[in-house]
Amino acid sequence: MSLTRSDLESQRLQQTILQLGRAVSVLSEDQLQESIRTTLQQQKPSLDVWIFAYGSLIWNPIVKFEEQCIGTIYGWHRRFCLWVPQGRGTPDNPGLVLGLDRGGCCRGIAYRIAASDVTSELLLLWRREIIVNCYVPRWVKVFDGTQQIDAIAFVINRNHRAYAGDISLETTVNSIATAKGELGSCADYLMQTIDGLMTVGIKDKPLQLLRDRVLAKLSAK
Repeated sequence: MSLTRSDLESQRLQQTILQLGRAVSVLSEDQLQESIRTTLQQQKPSLDVWIFAYGSLIWNPIVKFEEQCIGTIYGWHRRFCLWVPQGRGTPDNPGLVLGLDRGGCCRGIAYRIAASDVTSELLLLWRREIIVNCYVPRWVKVFDGTQQIDAIAFVINRNHRAYAGDISLETTVNSIATAKGELGSCADYLMQTIDGLMTVGIKDKPLQLLRDRVLAKLSAK
């Protein structure tokens, strides 16, 4: 199972988080809208908006977009650095999902959202990525070899308690190999991300090495 457009339009994701009954701060619609306005005000007015995808947005973008291109951002790298007690894990066995953490570089996909769709599509993205404040919207420069694109990326909030910090490779492998929730397993999330990247010609060697370690652990069970 994957997150759907209906889940975001109906605010089912927010409801699911609240039903956990844990001390999780869920942002209101007004707070999400204010975050969108603040983010858009950081750049010169533009008709269209680009979004940089590095994880599940690659294989499950959900939002409407007019075009896409492969590009690289600098100063950030793709890493399993966010603990999730639902979706891909449980409170007893939290999963790990990807975030953009400081340093290095990252190849991904930039999506262009048309001006006529910006209002609706950004709200869905914010409901998906910003709802519990684990990620922070940030403007990044995407280089595709011929042009430079200003795009919004959702980077990890290092001040959030769910930020995994400097965890060991063994801990990462164990979590991905064992955690699963209502959206599926962390192992599937990893495989879908690698497959999505490969589909557009991106080979992420650290993720592929991680996949090999996870598959070895799964086969040893």
